[in-house]
Formats: sequence, structure tokens, C-alpha cells
Amino acid sequence: MGLYRVCVSTGASLCAGSNNQVQLWLVGQHGEAALGTRLRPARGRVTEVKVEVPEYLGPLLFVKLRKRHLLQDDAWFCSWISVQGPGAAGDEVRFPCYRWVEGDGVLSLPEGTGRTVFDDPQGLFRKLREEELEERRKRYRWGSWKDGLILNVAGAKCGCVTSLESTLRLRWLGDREVTWLADLAIKDSFNILTCWKDLDDFNRIFWCGQSKLAERVRDSWKEDALFGYQFLNGANPMVLRRSTRLPARLVFPPGMEELQAQLQKELEGGTLFEADFSLLDGIKANVILCSQQHLAAPLVMLKLQPDGKLLPMVIQLQMPSTGTLPPPLFLPTDPPMVWLLAKCWVRSSDFQLHELQSHLLRGHLMAEVLAVATMRCLPSIHPVFKLLIPHLRYTLEINIRARTGLVSDMGIFDQVVSTGGGGHVELLKRAGAFLTYSSFCPPDDLADRGLLGVKSSFYAQDALRLWETISRYVEGIVSLHYKTDVAVKDDTELQTWCREITEIGLLGAQDRGFPVSLQSQEQLCHFLTMCIFTCTGQHSSVHLGQLDWYAWVPNAPCTMRLPPPTTKDATVETVMATLPNFHQASLQMSITWQLGRRQPVMVAVGQHEEEYFSGPEPKAMLRKFREELAALDKEIETRNAKLDMPYEYLRPSLVENSVAI
Repeated sequence: MGLYRVCVSTGASLCAGSNNQVQLWLVGQHGEAALGTRLRPARGRVTEVKVEVPEYLGPLLFVKLRKRHLLQDDAWFCSWISVQGPGAAGDEVRFPCYRWVEGDGVLSLPEGTGRTVFDDPQGLFRKLREEELEERRKRYRWGSWKDGLILNVAGAKCGCVTSLESTLRLRWLGDREVTWLADLAIKDSFNILTCWKDLDDFNRIFWCGQSKLAERVRDSWKEDALFGYQFLNGANPMVLRRSTRLPARLVFPPGMEELQAQLQKELEGGTLFEADFSLLDGIKANVILCSQQHLAAPLVMLKLQPDGKLLPMVIQLQMPSTGTLPPPLFLPTDPPMVWLLAKCWVRSSDFQLHELQSHLLRGHLMAEVLAVATMRCLPSIHPVFKLLIPHLRYTLEINIRARTGLVSDMGIFDQVVSTGGGGHVELLKRAGAFLTYSSFCPPDDLADRGLLGVKSSFYAQDALRLWETISRYVEGIVSLHYKTDVAVKDDTELQTWCREITEIGLLGAQDRGFPVSLQSQEQLCHFLTMCIFTCTGQHSSVHLGQLDWYAWVPNAPCTMRLPPPTTKDATVETVMATLPNFHQASLQMSITWQLGRRQPVMVAVGQHEEEYFSGPEPKAMLRKFREELAALDKEIETRNAKLDMPYEYLRPSLVENSVAI
């Protein structure tokens, strides 16, 4: 009983306020009281009311709210509600919401302390947990976009996003899509009557928001040093590995003994690296406007020089076949156009693996599995939910839009990409076999690929440092809620979540190292670090470079219109006839700009405004996390100032807090 001070915070985003009235109830351990005052929340405002409550409520557990409407349901974004109890010494209790409130149902918001099942021995929150998860499992159902792929949220086939919890839905993408289409139409109208005869003709579409690095790529893309650099620090640093033996597929035709000896020497010195695109072997190439497109499955052998440059030594474009002559090996000493065309084939193959395996599958679709399992298995009061939810923002909707636009039937891939028309789906299925747990953890992945200690691999250095920073933050939060290994093992919600990720979402990935249960604090911390790094640093490392490296189309052709060469007589006419035509190149440029440019609405890793945890300890952990991120950002900035080509894709200030684009 006594006077309560209630503050209701409304978000600042467009249309966050509401014309509907909101009614509140305070629910304590010993009673419940309806507040007579009804609020009309205003955008970007904190509405304060003081109410006299005659009943004794005891410690507050929930705030219940209901948004009432007569004619029109006007959605409201509620950030949080705080309540200060009676008396001068009354503590303020925070009830986080951070979601759009729609309809006229009653919404219960628990106090913001993270609680596992064992933190609620009296069962005060048991009913809330059970009802919330029951409702979420109806809304977030597992679906399968294509048979054989890891699972996604149901509804993706029809493009339905309205069933998603509105917290996870984008509200600004439509204008960007209009801009995208208009920009594409302008480019095409300028080039539709032109005839491309020379590589410089690609300059006609090289405009509208390029980066300085993109211009550097345009001017230097033919150089072997830049070709090799991209395997270390480009848009797709996930293919390169240090060679432990000469690949069996590398068959040397007569007269190549000197090359073989050079490769063996580099191998013995530990400076031989390889990029193998054999995953593309046998993938059916697209047919675009009745014109057959083509794919290759290259192998590139590279040597790491003392100055840190990675230079190609030989390129093999196709896998050898029994009963046929070995495929030709292309060398830097070949005629310039012959060697350039071979490198173009490698870059086009890298484009396919990057966009489908590294970016879509390992970034977007993996994050979606984590998001769906989290929404289905962890109630909002659970500390792991509070830890992860900022890193799952908008992921489900952006993925649904990708499945209904970029990679759908008659989508962008079908229109202009050589793996479109079904090949992209087959490639995703094949790549699923390589979704190992260790490959999502940079300390293990980089060690497995032999990239630890490579001083010119800035991706490797920055990925390790960001992983370690995230790991320390995770360890701090976990230590607040799990004091022993037994507490981890006995958390049934946590174990269900882990099992749902591995056995259901990832289609039984325990044979690829993913755990089906979490047995210790250390194992839990490692798993959670993997989740957050996947949704932040790993996605950013393969997303942010698209504009830089793909805007100059010859450096990363989306499709190839002639078969891979089997002879060494290529001319500039051969190269131009092989690279994308003006429409394909124009569409690639437009998509690259839309997806790769710096986004107008961006939340950097760890910088989310939402406070899902209450209490001083988790807030102190987040504050320390942000300080460490700022220090890492400054270290990378200082290093980059000394580099000819700065590597920024894992700078914390540029890394997105979730897979949101």
C-alpha cells in the first residue's frame, strides 16, 4: 500500500507512439492492483503517473498492460516500464519490454532480473514461462525452405512476415527496395543500346556510392598481389588454407616438373596455401534468357612471401576426369589475357561460394536457426535469452525477404547468377556437410586452416581478438547465473534449447561436433560465444566487403557466359564474351551497392540501447564489454593507419550487432 511512481517509456522510432489507451496493473508477491489512470503513449516520451494503491502488494513481480482500441489498432512500441515503491527509500524496479504491442490482449512483463528455473524455487514465474513458450512455439514453427537444407522459420515460402513477433520485424526496408529498383532501371536505360568491347566499358556502371577501396580494386584488379590478398582479407576469407600436401587433384601434365618442384619447396617451407572450389564440381549452371551460363571448380595454389604478400603460382579450373587428358594448368607466365581469364574464373567461383556458403548459409541461415530455437525454447526471463536477443534482431525477416527475393524461383540469383536456376540450392545442400562446430569458432577454425600467425591475415587477427572480447563478456554474464557445472546441466530450458539447435534446426549436427547438451560452465560459455560471434563478427566479415570487392564486376563476375578455357589462346574479345553482359553487370552493381553500403540504421556490436537485464552486475559487465570493444576498435584504427589497404570489416564500430541486412 502507498504511493507508487510509474514511468512508461515509448520508443523513438517512427510511429512508436499510439492513439490507443493503455491500462496497467501492478502484480506483487502478495497482491495485484489495477491502476485507474489510462495512458496514451507518445513517441520518444517517458510518461509518468503517480497512483495510490490501497493493497499491500509485496515485492513486485510483473507489470501487466493492455492496449485498448475502439476502431483501429494502433501499434505501440513500449521500451520499458519502471515502478518506484512507496516511501523515500522505495527501490525502482525495471520491467523491460522492447517490443511492438499490438491487439488488445494482456501482456505480462516480468521484472528484469534474469532467472533460470532454479532461480524461481517458489514457482512465481512458472506459469509465465510456460504460457510464453507455448505461445511462441505456435508462432515460431520450424519450416523447410528446400529439402536437405538446415531449417528455417515456417512461413518463408509465402513470404509471410506478419506472424513474426513484431520485435523482430523490420519497418524500413520497403523504401530501400524502391530505391534499389529505381537505381537499376536508371543504369539499364543508360546502357541498353551500348555494345561492350573492352574491359574499360565496365566503368559505365561503376558509379553511385563506390568506396575508395572499390576504386582501388578497379585500378589494380589485374595485379597478382591484389588477387592473392583477397583470399586473406577480402569479402570471403573462409576458403584459404595452408597446404599440408599437394592436392591429389593437381595433376601435372608433361613439362611441368619445374612447377611441381617449386610447389614442393614452398610446401616444405610452410609457405604453400591453397583455395579449392571443388564444391562447385558438377553443379548445374544456370540458363538465363535461353542462354547457357557456365561454372568451374578451380584450385589455386599460392605462396606466402616474406613481405606478407600472397601470390598465385598456378590455377587449375576443372577437376581431372578419368580417361581424359588432365585439365590445363594456368601460370603467371602465360599470355596476359590467358592468365587474366583464369583469374576471372577463380573470382567468379569465389563469388558463388561467398554469397551462398560463407554469407547466406554460414551467416544468415545459421543465425536463423539460433533465433528460432531461442524464441521456441527460452522464455524472456531467462538470462541466456536476455544475453542473445539483441543479436537476433531483424534476422528472421531479412532472411524471409532473401528467400522470397534473392534466392527464390525467378529471383535475383535465377536472373543473373551462374549458380541460379537450382544450382544454388544444390550448392547449399553440399555446403551443409561442412557446417562443423569448430568452423564457427575462430580459434579452432584458424588453427585448422593454418592461418594462425600469418601476419598479413588481418581477418584472422581481428577475428581472434573480437572472439576473445565476446568470450570475456559471456563468461561474466554466465558467472552471475550459473555458479556450478551442475546448475548448467540441470537447467532444462537451456538443455532443450541446445538440443533443438543441434538435432532439429541443424538436422542432427552432433556428428559435426555440435553439442546436444551443455555439461559445464566452460562449455556453455564457448557455445554462447559461438552464437554471438556468428551473428556479429562472422557475418560482418563476409558482408561488409561486398561493395569494396564486387562493385568492379570483372573482379567478381556473378556469371560466366562461355565455358572455362581448355587452351591458352584467350584474347580480350574472349574475356569480354565470357564476363557478364551489361544487364547482368548492372544488376550485380546495383545489388552490391544496396547490400554492401553502410546502412542508415545500424547498431554496432554491444551498442544496443535495450536493457534486458536489470541490476548493477550485468550492467557493469556490459559496460566493461563496451570499453573493451572501444579499445579494440582503437587498436585496429591505429594499425590500419599504417597499412596500404586498411582492413575494417571486424572493427567493432562497424560490426553489426545482429544479422540485420
